[in-house]
Amino acid sequence: MKLEVIKADPAGNITLFVMTPVDPEKRAGIAEKLMGIKEFAAEQVGYRCDPAEGYDGHMIMSGGEFCGNASRAYGMLVALEKGIRGKAHLVLDVSGSDVPVEVDADTEAGTARAKMPLPKMVKQMEAGGQAGILVHLGGIAHFVVDGMAPSEDYLKTVEKEVMAGLKGLDAYGVMFYDSASGKLTPLVKVPAANSLFWEGSCGSGSLAATIALTADLPDGVYEKDMIQPAGVVHVTAERKNGDFTAAYIGGSVTIDPPAEVEI
Repeated sequence: MKLEVIKADPAGNITLFVMTPVDPEKRAGIAEKLMGIKEFAAEQVGYRCDPAEGYDGHMIMSGGEFCGNASRAYGMLVALEKGIRGKAHLVLDVSGSDVPVEVDADTEAGTARAKMPLPKMVKQMEAGGQAGILVHLGGIAHFVVDGMAPSEDYLKTVEKEVMAGLKGLDAYGVMFYDSASGKLTPLVKVPAANSLFWEGSCGSGSLAATIALTADLPDGVYEKDMIQPAGVVHVTAERKNGDFTAAYIGGSVTIDPPAEVEI
């Protein structure tokens, strides 16, 4: 099977978009093969679909999960396909989100910002004796810990003690934050895609960490650059009357020319 793919780099969270139509039941298997191609160094795969009326684009991740970085990268791709020079506002239908995802892309500046889902739950918990904060964003949830050495073994503990009690998750992760350096190390698992990655950056994880860090602060607008292994994600979170009312992630996005791959 020959596939047309486009590699996108949203702040180091390398994403492959499959432009060729693919049967839904084959998406997870194809994604696993594509992520095994070393030249791409891809962390995740999304599939282009025909958008319904009122949408500029429709994209489904291989595990059916929501991904903020992939959403804003796809917005950039759509803007470029439309031949837009400069700023564009796009409305996307993306997997894992029950509402349209709005993306503001700037093709000349090489940046894109996505409006993010608001947290359904923000809860202080413990896993393996380590205190952390669970941030549940709907189809994806993250456990944010501060000052802990990153490890895959700890994710297994979080799976059993935190994530196992949540229903409807397409993906989840542990966000290892280091307040001393201000750096975030994301580890994300997508069971349906059989993927577990130390991601170069994580959009929803960046938002989760920002929410966790500001959960006890007064109402207001909080902006933070989340420094991660391969890039920086800029987060904006707004809270009124104790609740988060708006959230955005943004940063750099590059889009490579199309490539043909045989699977």
